[in-house]
Amino acid sequence: MRRIRLLALITLGFLGVTSIMGGIPLMMDPSGQLIHMPLSLLEHSPFRTFLIPGFLLFATNGLLSICVFMTALRRSKGYANLVVFQGWVIAGWITVQVFMLQTVVWLHFVYWGVGLVLIVCGLVLRRSERPDRALVEAR
Repeated sequence: MRRIRLLALITLGFLGVTSIMGGIPLMMDPSGQLIHMPLSLLEHSPFRTFLIPGFLLFATNGLLSICVFMTALRRSKGYANLVVFQGWVIAGWITVQVFMLQTVVWLHFVYWGVGLVLIVCGLVLRRSERPDRALVEAR
């Protein structure tokens, strides 16, 4: 379980850092010019600038990932469920992004992979947290 937890921590750290690094420039320059993203990407979305998507990226995949990272690092009760939740958050984020942008690029597959890794790691960790039923029933 040590390796699974380490993989979850590395993946959460990667997601948190890259989401913060992606969200901040979008909030600082909602036109997208700072990171060479044209506003035309938002053509099929409800957004006219990158301000709200940047904030949501920063909060839901950046700060939340860092919070989940800290709970996993401390082995707080229920942290495995939070790892699974964060995996679903990024997978959902990328899926919605693909629909809104109406395009798929290689980076989408990377972050879908991140979501899958987090979901699987969290489920394995959650299973290891449960007391063995045979042991519980024997008591």
